[in-house]
Amino acid sequence: TLVGKVHKELNVDLPLRDVFRHSTVEEMAEAIANMERQEHVSIPLAEKRDYYPQSSAQKRLYILNQLEGAELSYNMPGALLLEGALDRKRFEEAFRRLIERHETLRTGFEMVNGEAVQRVYAAVDFFVEHFSASEEEAAETVRGFVRPFDLAKPPLLRVGLVEMAAERHVLLFDMHHIVSDGVSMDVLVEEFVRLYSGEALGPLRIQYKDYAVWQQSEGQKEHLKRQEAYWLDVFQGELPVLEMPTDYARPAVQSYEGRTLEYFLDARKSDALKRLAAETGTTLYMVLLAAYTVMLHKYTGQEDLIVGTPIAGRNHGDVEPLIGMFINTLAIRSYPAAEKTFLSYLQEVKETTLGAYEHQNYPFEELVEKVQVARDLSRNPIFDTMFTLQNTDNKDFELEGLRLTSYPSDSAMAKFDLSLDVMEDSGGLDYSFEYSTALYKKETVERMAQHFEQLLGAIAEKPEAKIAELELLTPFEKEQLLEAFNPAMSELPQVQTFHRLFEEQAVRTPDAAAVVYEDNQLSYRELNERANRLAAALRAGGVGRESIVGILAERSVELLVGVIAVWKAGGAYVPLDPDYPADRIRFMLEDSGATVLLTQTSLRESAGAWLEAEETALRAILCLDDEKSYRGDEENAAIGSRANDSVTVGAAGDTAQR
Repeated sequence: TLVGKVHKELNVDLPLRDVFRHSTVEEMAEAIANMERQEHVSIPLAEKRDYYPQSSAQKRLYILNQLEGAELSYNMPGALLLEGALDRKRFEEAFRRLIERHETLRTGFEMVNGEAVQRVYAAVDFFVEHFSASEEEAAETVRGFVRPFDLAKPPLLRVGLVEMAAERHVLLFDMHHIVSDGVSMDVLVEEFVRLYSGEALGPLRIQYKDYAVWQQSEGQKEHLKRQEAYWLDVFQGELPVLEMPTDYARPAVQSYEGRTLEYFLDARKSDALKRLAAETGTTLYMVLLAAYTVMLHKYTGQEDLIVGTPIAGRNHGDVEPLIGMFINTLAIRSYPAAEKTFLSYLQEVKETTLGAYEHQNYPFEELVEKVQVARDLSRNPIFDTMFTLQNTDNKDFELEGLRLTSYPSDSAMAKFDLSLDVMEDSGGLDYSFEYSTALYKKETVERMAQHFEQLLGAIAEKPEAKIAELELLTPFEKEQLLEAFNPAMSELPQVQTFHRLFEEQAVRTPDAAAVVYEDNQLSYRELNERANRLAAALRAGGVGRESIVGILAERSVELLVGVIAVWKAGGAYVPLDPDYPADRIRFMLEDSGATVLLTQTSLRESAGAWLEAEETALRAILCLDDEKSYRGDEENAAIGSRANDSVTVGAAGDTAQR
């Protein structure tokens, strides 16, 4: 707005970057004094004709309106609560005069000879729709008021009045985006108030059709050609596709059904973000856009992202008082790499957004045509998410005997997968997430909003941190993770080792069968005594804590003797299947560092060769089915039975789970 006013009043084309470079009035005045004068050129009046070309933005909306499911996605509804004595005749007359004043409200859109055009009508039929409803019923009436427009039949403005009490009404209005934008809505309300109050409005020098013809002129096309080079450079190469995790599979054709969730960022946090912007020579918009793309990066892991953002598009002074579709969309490409600090990334975002603003006149519709992007009916072209900071001037309107305040209304539409809309408020920041219900659950977006607020707090607290270090999880989520992966554990009871419990059982039932295999059987006493004798021999041979013993044996009662004996000695065993290839068994013995091998007589000969290998740590081979090879005296046996009660022992090696 400032750049546009300087150009109109002082005939100087002040570059947007210089607004940031010369941030005081004195510095800016000096910079302007040294610039060449560039005459401000007014938009000329178009010659009268039956129809006129559509502007670039109108062409895109005209096409989008034809898509199935998009009939309501570009409606722009609004609602105001009117409290006080309402003069219905003056109310309706104010809107009739608005329609007479702005040609765009008398414009229809159609195809003529294969070209999308707009036709201005001298007069149109208009009436205010009246409703009566209780306070409870009013919300449903507001929702039902929004319905599709026929773009060929103006006015593309619908007005309603809901009477809830004699001096309590809701003003409803709905316009199609093809004839309106956010600033236009403000113009509409402001001029309605002035006309209702009986004020005479000065004539408009130009109308929207004049702007559309001027935009399509050869002079403007040449100007846009220079801007085109900038955008094609930004979007060269393969364009990234945002891969956000969604709750539902993406439908084959984009769904426009959506929902909006609203939140609030308190003054303490929002003021910290504004201070950060002031200290870094950026704007609140740049800080919030950088933060949003960092959140998207953390959700997707992508370091190349494109986010859409709207821009008012009224950088020519002549169009400021008009109702019409001037807004343009800028596609901002950024690179939030994990190793960058937020401060350095913020400066990148600043340069990117300034470059985009300096080339903002290039229509997004043209960019879509020029960039090589694959056509996909399930997605928007170029980007899937929007970011908006609503910081237009909010005016309070007063009418004699009538008070106007906003009336809450919700939209069940979503133009994109996900949109973040932030509005400055004197007490902080209002922000809302509009999302496609075909992709996301409500609770997912609620969690996303919490993550965004958490991220903003982390940025405000430590902007010099690397992006990878900025926390996304809330304290509650961190606590949940800690509980999930580190559950509180009760004090474990003191338990005895397995072989000690086995010995107690042997005392209780010494003659009961402990192990049976085919025709062989051992009682608890026999198994315990044989295990003790082998354990004593193992201890005498140096087996103890941290010792590994290999057991190479067929299925047999001796196999169990060996296992319990190793435990009694305090070691762990590696089970070796005789059916394994010899190289595999040799590798397991070497890799485990086994010092003793327990085997059977039938396997003794083949096992003996491993003692000779240089790499092996084997010192002895004992045969489980030949007690003479390891029988010791009673003292040694007693030692074996008391060995390493406190040591946790078990199987080791790659077949331990068998």
